[in-house]
This record gives sequence, C-alpha cells and structure tokens, in this order.
Amino acid sequence: MYIENWDTQGIEELQSKTIKQLQSIVFRKRIGHAYIIEGAKGTGKTKVMQFFVQLLLCENSTKSVPCETCRSCKRLKSNNHLNFMQLEPDGQNIKKAQIDDLIHEMSKTAMETGRKIYVIYHADQLNQSASNTLLKFLEEPQSEITAILLTDRIHALLPTILSRCQHFSLASMPQSLLKQKLVEEGITDSMASTVSKMTNQVEEAITLAKDEHFGLARKSVLKLVEASGKSVQDALMCIHEDFGPLLKEKEQAEQALDLLLFAYRDIVAIKASAIAVCTYPDMIHYWQQAALHTTYEQLSKHLEMILHAKENLHKNMNRTLMMEQLMLNLQEGITFV
Repeated sequence: MYIENWDTQGIEELQSKTIKQLQSIVFRKRIGHAYIIEGAKGTGKTKVMQFFVQLLLCENSTKSVPCETCRSCKRLKSNNHLNFMQLEPDGQNIKKAQIDDLIHEMSKTAMETGRKIYVIYHADQLNQSASNTLLKFLEEPQSEITAILLTDRIHALLPTILSRCQHFSLASMPQSLLKQKLVEEGITDSMASTVSKMTNQVEEAITLAKDEHFGLARKSVLKLVEASGKSVQDALMCIHEDFGPLLKEKEQAEQALDLLLFAYRDIVAIKASAIAVCTYPDMIHYWQQAALHTTYEQLSKHLEMILHAKENLHKNMNRTLMMEQLMLNLQEGITFV
C-alpha cells in the first residue's frame, strides 16, 4: 500500500491529544519499538501515523512539527524513503510470508541513516501464523526499528502483541465538526444531522447523504414513527406499503432499525431539553408533541424493544413479522396525536 497524499493538515486539530503525546515522545527522545494506533473509521489513523513517521524521520523539524521540505520529508511524500515500509492484507488476511518478507527487509543493513519504520495496516487481520511471527520479532526489539500497527479492532490482536506495544486510542470526530464539513459540501442541515450519526467518516457520510436508497430509508422510517403514533393499524399498513424494500437485505434492515432507534432517542433528548441536538432536526415539532405524551419509562422500553429487534435480525427471523411485532410492542395504546 502506498499513500498518495501525505497531507496531514487538520490532524492536529482533530486528534490534538494524541499528536501532543507523539510530539512529546520525539522531543524527549523516548521512542519505543512498537506502537498501536487504533480508532474507528474516519478518526484519522493514517494521518496520525503519517505525522508521527514524518516527525521521526524529519531532518529539520521545528517546534515538534515536520518541516516537510527536507530530503527525508520529500522522500516520504514520493513514497521513496528506503527506511520506511508499509504492509497491508493480501486478500482477507495478512499472511506469514508477508511478515517474513517484512522482517527480512527490516533486518538488512540500512541504506539510509537514521531510524527504520514499518507500518502494518489493518493489523487485526494478521492470521495466526503471521501474528506469532510478528510477536517473535517484537520480543527482540532493535533500537533503531519502530513498528506502527493501525487497527479499528484492537481486541482482535493477540494479547501478547498488545502487551508489547504502546497504545494510542483516537477520539471520534465531534459530530458538530463532521456536520459542519457536510454542510460545507452542500448537504442539507437535516440530512447532515442524520448521516453524522451513522458514520464518523466524512467521505462515507457524503456518499450516504447522496445515496437515493438511504434517503428513502430515512423518509420511510420517519413515516413509520408518525404512523405508529396514530394507531397500530396505521403502523402495520406503513410496514407493508413503505417499509418492505428496507427489509429485503439484512444490512438494509439493520440500517433502518438504527434510523428508528435514533428517532426515539430524539424524543428522549427533546423531553430532557428543548434545545437538544437531534438526528432529525426537521422533525423537532413532532418530537416535542411525542415527548409530551410519553414518559421516560415508556421511551426507555421503546429503545429496548428496538435493540431487541436488532438482535432478532441476526436470528434469521422473518423480517416483516419481526417489524409487525415491534410495532405492536411499541404502540401499547400510546398515541402522539
């Protein structure tokens, strides 16, 4: 894997705590032999790694910031630095042969002066043999070699590998910042509010906001909430007339249930505070009415029912029957209008 863009602009703002910790490590010259950078998609794992690698190899850093103009920085940007290696899964896994090749290259006499660094993307996809081979290499650290493992599933790594690495856990992008970026891209405020709950990644959020199926799912879920607030008959009719396409695939059905869950969370939020930030700001007047007609206890039960439906989704239940039962349970004689 080769990084096409070494631009780390904005990462100091997004992950200020981790960046400051990495700067301190380099400034104090207490560089370890292995690090794990973990975080959900969109948290900037690759850019944090880039900043760290540049800082480690930069020949002329100022105030713990890479100069980006020295020979080393330029070589990194052109993917031509001989002391820097990258490894990613070959298919579904990272295989033992890949780790063998990596270790062989890292063990050679350096062609460049200074530290040698290797990065393993999706380190949670190391297969058993590859994990054991990497572990042996980590158990015999060499002072001028540093490993950086990137993952969004840290618990999938061997505990023994975890114990030999320093961990940096990245914070998710604040929803307000993500929403701001989406609005700047031309996404409506209401849609930006919704997709920023579904993902923490800007590119994925933009794609989702512009996806016709997602727009239909959002509309259908809100229609279902309104129907369930009138009567159970209206809710059941809505399931058969509007909700059917959302139940064909398990992934789509799960997405629809997530959207439904966020709707009821909005009602809870509005009941707690009239100025609450909502997933569906275009529904705020309806949420206010719904909040007046339900208690916290009832809303808590509703949330539990939707979560239970999500669990049933993975038990191969008939999805239409599952939704019908959910509507019967949610309605419980309560009407919002």
